[in-house]
Amino acid sequence: MRDHRSLDAWKQARKVSLAAMDASRDYWKPYAAALFGQLQRAALSVQLNIAEGYALGTKKHFVNHLRIAYGSAVETGDLLDIASEKLVLPEELASEMIGNNVRCQQLLLGLIKRYRGPP
Repeated sequence: MRDHRSLDAWKQARKVSLAAMDASRDYWKPYAAALFGQLQRAALSVQLNIAEGYALGTKKHFVNHLRIAYGSAVETGDLLDIASEKLVLPEELASEMIGNNVRCQQLLLGLIKRYRGPP
């Protein structure tokens, strides 16, 4: 691996975090302000925890940060479900973001299993 940007999980997380920022700008509504703020924080946390864990340079730290990133990805998914259900985001956009987020979660779990090693 060259750096954290070469990880598919990071690439998927970046798609979701950029889409969350764009969605917040384009579809913000006063009654959904908390949802948009939390969505931005959760989505950014996924991407940034992957980067930070990789940068720390040890398998233990990397796996710990991948677990935190996974938790934030689950949170992001729940927020996207709410945004979709309450029609805060257009159905097509929400569906695309949810799909990218699910793929990111799968990739994170794969990395966790790979680097965690035998129990």
